[in-house]
Amino acid sequence: MVTSAIALTGLASLLWADQTYCDAATDDKQRRAEGPITDSDPMRLRMEAFVKGLQNRIVADIEQMDGKQFTRTTWQRKEGGEGITCVLQDGNVFEKAGVGVSIVYGQLPKAAVEQMRHDRGKDISADGPVPFFAAGISLVIHPVNPNAPTVHMNYRYFEIENEDGTPKMWWFGGGSDLTPSYLFEDDCIHFHQVLKDGCDKFDKKYYGNFKQWCDKYFYNKHRGESRGIGGIFFDDLDDKPADEVFNFVKEMGNRFSQSYLPIIKKRMTMKYTPEMKNWQQIRRGRYVEFNLVWDRGTKFGLQTPGARIEAILMSLPLTARWEYMAEVEPGSAEEALEEVLKNPVDWIPLD
Repeated sequence: MVTSAIALTGLASLLWADQTYCDAATDDKQRRAEGPITDSDPMRLRMEAFVKGLQNRIVADIEQMDGKQFTRTTWQRKEGGEGITCVLQDGNVFEKAGVGVSIVYGQLPKAAVEQMRHDRGKDISADGPVPFFAAGISLVIHPVNPNAPTVHMNYRYFEIENEDGTPKMWWFGGGSDLTPSYLFEDDCIHFHQVLKDGCDKFDKKYYGNFKQWCDKYFYNKHRGESRGIGGIFFDDLDDKPADEVFNFVKEMGNRFSQSYLPIIKKRMTMKYTPEMKNWQQIRRGRYVEFNLVWDRGTKFGLQTPGARIEAILMSLPLTARWEYMAEVEPGSAEEALEEVLKNPVDWIPLD
């Protein structure tokens, strides 16, 4: 996921990879100083403006629901770019919520160029280093009530620059997924329907493809189960003109509150037992396992010299639990969840 630190996707290893100057940073700094960003500006600046605005809107929505304020931390890069990390802890509704934005200019070292060629099939002619730009928003929210699900969202833009600062290669990535401790089918259907409706505005194939991609990516192989009940996930998206893909990303990002907050409103005041809270802690442990064992961005970010560790680990819950040989009761609500995690469900019909 692209955190404020862009850290929970495969981009994370790149974003602090090098402190080398990128020419585009100077031009963009001057343009920002001139006034509001418009549709005629470079995609870099348009994506930056979008994720910063989306971060502010989501933070305001969460604060209104919780009654507690986020702590905001900012950082600057002398080469260009900045990060904004907003975190709420020990809230009334949310035990921990993190919403991060990262804007980074730099250069891909040769090792990163080779990785992108090998792992992602990128046709990068240079041997490296090559100038790049990356921008993204990422959030993870862990509610207090075990009846309410955890949610993750991130959307990001990446481009490799020509020497004059124009983009040589670009793509978008991102998605959103839901991780409940207790299964409520109407919540799953609502969440997926909001995502599908957004996807269908741009391409009828998007939801089905990205839903299956999500099920495959957010999978704890060592446990033989998915991290949650899915959503959508995509990477390296450049199948349409940049403006069209950008509009798709904006549509999906703007749908976050619609997809998640109605679920929280239904579940935040439900009664729960200490046993249910204990199960939530165990499920959070599985969430941590995925992020630290399988998530590409987290692993790469932790291996990157100079990485902002607090931002990379922003996605982890405030509390979690690991019980030796924890087993669920046959026929229980806990078993119902495990069954779905082991056998992903198509919550709404795939076209």
